[in-house]
Amino acid sequence: MAHRPQRLPVYREAANQIIERIKRGDLQPGDHAPSARQLVETTGMSSATAARVLGVLRDEGWVDTIPGRGSIVRTQAPLTQGANRIGMVRQGGSGLLDGETVEFVEARTESAAQEVSDALGIDVGADVVLRRRRYVDSAGVSVVSTTWVTADLAERLPAFTEPEKLPKMTMGYIEDQTGRKATQQRETHSVGAAPEDVAPQLGVEAGERVLKVTNRYLDQDGEPTEYAVDWHAPGRSLVAEGPVA
Repeated sequence: MAHRPQRLPVYREAANQIIERIKRGDLQPGDHAPSARQLVETTGMSSATAARVLGVLRDEGWVDTIPGRGSIVRTQAPLTQGANRIGMVRQGGSGLLDGETVEFVEARTESAAQEVSDALGIDVGADVVLRRRRYVDSAGVSVVSTTWVTADLAERLPAFTEPEKLPKMTMGYIEDQTGRKATQQRETHSVGAAPEDVAPQLGVEAGERVLKVTNRYLDQDGEPTEYAVDWHAPGRSLVAEGPVA
């Protein structure tokens, strides 16, 4: 017997319809989303179901409910990770979203902290070179990203410390300069305290708890090529959709 896909619950179908209106631009940031009362009047659903519709929209970051104003369509501020940017580059893109820019912050040599030494397989205190930049979109600064490479590798990457944007990001630049192609990555998500040297660039107070995403890349021989830490600004949404395995 052929499997018949189950119909979505009424509240989910209604929420999806509103989300599609937002994606199409029929509802713009700052517009009012349908209220619970309007949903009841136009669809005949119960007030409890209408409340669940608005709950979905809030939970998934599509609207903010403001006392006295109702549910307002939120300006979408997506969170873009290093792995996403690498995929964009490998498909011939720039690694940036539409309307997004990248700003060089600094490059310097420093002594490897424990976290960096573990990731790059070197001794604590060994020289490493970092490159820091921040990504900015229509909603403001989204990410402050720092990449570390060993001092030996940095000698083969003259543009790594220059303020100009690397044409294929660090990963592509390393591959072009050395033939070392990133083939594996380990990505870790956690909530951490924004460091003092990152917080001003991110627009938060030092120590404020924000999303921290780390990426460790290995080449075709299983050797580390780079270690990156992305600190994400508050108010961003990371949404992943797909079939359940």
